[in-house]
Amino acid sequence: MRQIIDIEGNVISPDLLPKVAKKELVKWLDIMIAVRVLDEKGMRLQRQGRIGFHIPTTGQEAHVGAAAAIKDKDWIFPAYREHGLAIYRGIALADIVNHLFANDLDPQKGRRLPGLFGDSRIRFINPSAPIGTQIVQAAGAGYAARYKKDGSVSIVFFGDGATSSNDFHSGMNFGAVTKAATVFICQNNQWAISVPLSKQTATKQLVDKATGYGMPGIQIDGNDIFAMFTAVREAAQRARKGNGPTFIESVTYRLGPHTSSDDPSKYRSENDVELWRQKEPIGRFSKYLINEGIIDKDEPQRIHSKYDQIFNELISEADNRSTPPLETMFEDVFETMPWYLEEQLEEALRFTKE
Repeated sequence: MRQIIDIEGNVISPDLLPKVAKKELVKWLDIMIAVRVLDEKGMRLQRQGRIGFHIPTTGQEAHVGAAAAIKDKDWIFPAYREHGLAIYRGIALADIVNHLFANDLDPQKGRRLPGLFGDSRIRFINPSAPIGTQIVQAAGAGYAARYKKDGSVSIVFFGDGATSSNDFHSGMNFGAVTKAATVFICQNNQWAISVPLSKQTATKQLVDKATGYGMPGIQIDGNDIFAMFTAVREAAQRARKGNGPTFIESVTYRLGPHTSSDDPSKYRSENDVELWRQKEPIGRFSKYLINEGIIDKDEPQRIHSKYDQIFNELISEADNRSTPPLETMFEDVFETMPWYLEEQLEEALRFTKE
């Protein structure tokens, strides 16, 4: 397993430590903490009944390193817990909050499950609730990039549970056969809702699956942002040169519930959670930055407080807005609305008025 810094932030693989500007490193920490605060707010809002659903990312924030390792022209196919990639790419926090409330400023117009947002402007594809469907889509995008020779790469995230899906086999096989410019990243967080990894596969480690599909594989410490950054950067460079896909197994842990509808205490030990909490990515990376004199010990809390205020203001505004206009259900289907949709729209408006 590739690990560059340990849980105390000490460098243990100096030959693998990438050269990254200090300003960029602080940006990584800033976005990781923004994702953590978003989780805190999202879970609280759902418990208060103010939003219907939330998908937490807590414990898996090191995925931000993948965003830093690729280019703006590359396509991202997320699973459920890659909000940091979108924030790194520049999606507005207001858009995320308005999406959670499904209000009239929600870019998804209230049509998407909260947390499953996308934005084509930053090449961040809408996730899907069905498990693994994005794997095939990313393989297709990677094949298209290689065919067109446009120099772009697609990266796709999925969980350990998705490796049991048909789409995982189809996407991995197609990607390898066509030498698609795709990076397959499995966020092995040990649990597919309540099903442990031991019931997903008979292989000792998921990275072993890469060999069967004829592509290189690497296992990394998924809570080490440097390990994520370097592995994705190397895989993207390989794909960009026309050498095909890479499979990355990112070994991490979901510290919170699968979603706000889940109670993880029913199927896992709190002792296990506490052991993994000592390895979580934000604390580890913060210690590294403090050890190196890049930030002082109070900076993580200052960043947290900054986002706490930002999200509080955005939530206050979003919570007081109306729902998307009824007309939007009909207007986005065709460029020119056909007569039968016009009739349905008129009937819906009349029914609502009555």
